[in-house]
Amino acid sequence: MNADMGESFGPYRMGDDRALMPYVSSANIACGMHAGDPNVMAATIDLAREHGVTIGAHPGFGDLNGFGRRRIPMTSPEIEHLVTYQIGALQALAAGRGVRVEFVKPHGALNNMAHEESDVADAVARGIRAASRDLLFVANCLSEMTRAAERAGLEVVHEAYADRRYAPDGRLLPRSAPEAVIHDPADAARQVLAMLDAGCLIAADGTRLSTPIDTFCLHADEASALEVAKGVRGALDGAGIAVVAIAGTPAGLT
Repeated sequence: MNADMGESFGPYRMGDDRALMPYVSSANIACGMHAGDPNVMAATIDLAREHGVTIGAHPGFGDLNGFGRRRIPMTSPEIEHLVTYQIGALQALAAGRGVRVEFVKPHGALNNMAHEESDVADAVARGIRAASRDLLFVANCLSEMTRAAERAGLEVVHEAYADRRYAPDGRLLPRSAPEAVIHDPADAARQVLAMLDAGCLIAADGTRLSTPIDTFCLHADEASALEVAKGVRGALDGAGIAVVAIAGTPAGLT
């Protein structure tokens, strides 16, 4: 279970990370470009360590007004450097707290572009590898990113979403679609358990796409995030499914 966190900025609050953290095992921390700032990043690292939650970098486009959900055309080297830069910022803050950054998961429009465009996926993978070859690449199931990770020699973690519905081609339904985001905890729990049982992504129309699934994400900026997290975690616990961190050492303690 992972969640996008650390997305507040200065006096502006986004999500309730403190309430949500006990229900996840890994936190994807915004790195100051689409959201977050140095103080928020540091506080989120501390909160994750307090709860034994591993941390990863959540790099996105430099678009605070659009929350990183608008596509920005960039060259491959620009994307590569954008990713490395943000990982490095989180690594530096984490190292000062005795915590290791374990993984990287792209955010928003960057993630969507890398899902379907191999050149963007390869640039993201190179950016991750430049920061550290030991970082895990958390990548959408069935995306170009899973293949880019393999080409770059990075270990891939296949990610599905607990709070989003899928199109028949394995991409997320656009947020403009009324059914795109799952707000009901029971619906989210049913989707997670069904996907794990089938070993497939299950689209909104019932299409099944076989894939490994290693982790489920939820979005902390949604008002329903806490209740969805409680519902999904309760369903997993009830089914006897262990929830573990993306990386092996609790909170990446050094």
